[in-house]
Amino acid sequence: MAATGSEIQHGYPHVETVRAAITALYKRLSHDTVRTFALSVPPVDVAFPDDDDLYLGVQRIARVMVRHLRLPDARMIISFRDMEHAGNVELTAGPEYFIELNARFKNHRRDIGAALAHEVMHVYLHRLDLSFPGTRDNEILTDTAAAYLGAGWLLLDAYRESSVSSQKLGYLTPEEFGYVLAKRGQAFGEDIAPWFTSPQGYDAYAKGLARARRDERQPPLAASSWPGRRRYAKDRRHAQDLLRTRAPAARPTASAAPEAGYAFDGQSPLQVRFPCPVCNQRIRVPVRGRLRARCGLCGTVLECET
Repeated sequence: MAATGSEIQHGYPHVETVRAAITALYKRLSHDTVRTFALSVPPVDVAFPDDDDLYLGVQRIARVMVRHLRLPDARMIISFRDMEHAGNVELTAGPEYFIELNARFKNHRRDIGAALAHEVMHVYLHRLDLSFPGTRDNEILTDTAAAYLGAGWLLLDAYRESSVSSQKLGYLTPEEFGYVLAKRGQAFGEDIAPWFTSPQGYDAYAKGLARARRDERQPPLAASSWPGRRRYAKDRRHAQDLLRTRAPAARPTASAAPEAGYAFDGQSPLQVRFPCPVCNQRIRVPVRGRLRARCGLCGTVLECET
């Protein structure tokens, strides 16, 4: 797990990997299983008063994460040492898993829950046999899974940045954490905004929420914005022209600009492919005006204007 640093990256440089991670969770767990994580870990369960015993407290919070992820036979043995990263976990066949946390957490107990959310998620994904190739993408998967399944809001709340010092845990940018948490909130009807103790974390959540809302307003969704509808109509006319003027064997897929997200299939009848705004699974529907589409992965029913 990444440690703190003076240079904190912002924006959405990993957003495509984040979206792929959400899709992978739905594919590996199923929609019904993902829905069992509808309630996030509440702040009271991970509070760590200064007068609590360090080792008893860290074991208590580890058990909170284990219970939240339904790992009843997973025992976490936790130690502290000086290291570059915030934490590390030894992934074995279990049932015991050895987690090391950066020694600085002895004096920054409020962030122990965030560190454990990431490390215990590594255990959960290991048991699911779900991973992405490469260390970077696999860590992004872990951050995304922690946030989407209800424990990773703590990672964003651990983000603090000022002219004097800065801290960010995890591999996602603050805005990407906010984006995943907003996607989760949209899917489960949960609002965690009042839980943030970090003003910077709250601001990043608000920015991620704005980005997530834009996903719900992309054509061919019926709620798409007026500029999006104009662009979509232009792209649809182009695709229809190709369908009429070219032989079937020569009809290509007519794609819009990359940021549009949708693409038309050059076949008769014309079809459009676009990502589900909940799980990012690609959906294919005919171009025939107003219709309802049901995502085969997450089950979301979408109102479309194709």
